[in-house]
Amino acid sequence: MLWATCMPHETPPSPAANELGGLRPAIVISGAASGIGRELARMAALEGSFLLLVDRARQQLDTVIGELAGYGVDSAALCIDLAGRDSVQSIDSALRERKLYCDVLVNSAGFGVFGAAAEVPESEQLELLDVNVRALTELTLHFLPAMVSRGRGGVLNVGSITGYAAGPNMAVYYASKAFVNSFSAALAAELAGTGVTVTCLAPGVVTTPFFERCAGAQTRLFSLMPPSSAFDTAVAGWLGFKAGKPLVTPKLRNQFVVTLAKLLPRSIILRLVRSLQAPR
Repeated sequence: MLWATCMPHETPPSPAANELGGLRPAIVISGAASGIGRELARMAALEGSFLLLVDRARQQLDTVIGELAGYGVDSAALCIDLAGRDSVQSIDSALRERKLYCDVLVNSAGFGVFGAAAEVPESEQLELLDVNVRALTELTLHFLPAMVSRGRGGVLNVGSITGYAAGPNMAVYYASKAFVNSFSAALAAELAGTGVTVTCLAPGVVTTPFFERCAGAQTRLFSLMPPSSAFDTAVAGWLGFKAGKPLVTPKLRNQFVVTLAKLLPRSIILRLVRSLQAPR
């Protein structure tokens, strides 16, 4: 278990509550009900801060909250759909009700849609952008100014190595991760020296419900790439975030794939991905 193998890493002391109107720091984690998000919640629990866990899967979210409560972790569940336009307001309200402020934001929510862009329903692809891009961006831009004014805090975004290539048959998903990777890198550069850090966790294939729901998991591309565990991915991401790294790409094989994507001509990458990701 994580609790037996990982110890908390040193963090800057939290500002005194009376300096922030009696508010306590909280770690806000989206997509916390399963997969990488759930494992990141377990890692974040070691920090001793209040955890506000956000997801739309009520039963799974309650299970995670119950597990954390068993270890004495102070946490709460917020069951909302990040595709909704009022998600930031809902998170803000949940924090205010508990006299909390967002000290660390973890944007882990996301999903993929497999199929040719002209064939997959438009609504599904736009919903993907709402969750993977719009909600992540809105949450980051909403909480970041206060972090900068306090001179502490950080954002951990879950990107992907797919963001370094174009992805025929998962065009919108690959593009959404390209945005996350680029957005995170730019913010990290902007915030250097402010006391606030931004880290992008860019894993390869990870064994999570994401791939169980996505038909793309049945293509040759994903069968050729050995999957990593959500636990190992979260550990690498959280430790990289605590170290202030702007980018964390777990596993040498994933780093090799990223290097190839950067070095090979785009035309070759497109043909390769299209061939390996063709529907069976």
